[in-house]
Amino acid sequence: MDKTLQVSGLLKERQEFFKLSLFTGKHTLKKNILNHEISRPGLILTGFTGRFAHDRTLIFGETEIVYMENLDPDRLKSHIQTMYSFEIPCVVVSKGLKPPAVMVEEADRAGSPILGTTLGTQEFIRKLADFLENYFAPQVFMHGSLADVYGVGLLYTGPSGIGKSECVLDLVERGHRLVCDDVVQIIREGDDALVGMYNEKFGHHMEIRGLGIIDIFRLFGIRAVRNRKRIEVVVELVHWDQQDGSDRTGLFEKTTEILGVEIPLVQVPVVPGKNITVISEVIAQNHLLKLKGYHSAREFNRRLLEEMNPGDYIDEVSE
Repeated sequence: MDKTLQVSGLLKERQEFFKLSLFTGKHTLKKNILNHEISRPGLILTGFTGRFAHDRTLIFGETEIVYMENLDPDRLKSHIQTMYSFEIPCVVVSKGLKPPAVMVEEADRAGSPILGTTLGTQEFIRKLADFLENYFAPQVFMHGSLADVYGVGLLYTGPSGIGKSECVLDLVERGHRLVCDDVVQIIREGDDALVGMYNEKFGHHMEIRGLGIIDIFRLFGIRAVRNRKRIEVVVELVHWDQQDGSDRTGLFEKTTEILGVEIPLVQVPVVPGKNITVISEVIAQNHLLKLKGYHSAREFNRRLLEEMNPGDYIDEVSE
């Protein structure tokens, strides 16, 4: 089933943020916003129905309101009735302006809400677009912890109790930042960007076994947390096995897929005394080096093969 957003939910959750008010009756709040698309009404106000994007949230600014105020009343009513012959999810009038009475009447009859905002037209469109794109973006919830380490988003996964939260707590103590612990909401922005977000209701809390629930924001301050971060590397903590076949050279990179996006994967075996925190910092710094075109393992391999076969070196990895 496709995701929808009831207008009553938008008003309840974001009324203050968007400075919203309601012009139509409360029964119209049952209408659903169907997608993240936003549009201006355009030629529908002249009676032209071709190319009318009626399934989008419509924004009426000063231009549209002034235009309607200068129309002949009978002509205005005809165009408004034509517009509301379509199923319109929601109309928002910006700049604290008021829609014509005939428009409110037709919207009430059609059960389609008209909201007002005191925000400027472009400011409101920008804020609403960000909100709707996040709301309707493909998303998934994953068990793990997300931290910002040297500006790199590291998503920690692994079995329950392996030490994900403790690792991130240690990173926070060293000056890095927590985004979310335990359950990470991940959305896909565009075609290839994954963004992890914290849960507003639960805040920046962590569960530390033997200690309980702690509030990172209260303990470490505002610089220890952030609300969202692009996920750039997945760090999977795994139980160490004597027969473990983990990559010891780093020549060939592993990836994992989340919401159809491939992302680098680093598997770290966990043993008593192993400093996962320092390894995490190196993972982040090494990722930054790779973004700048320097691959440590491949450069070492190149030099080694060149030393073994001077004058006859072939980069096997690149081939």
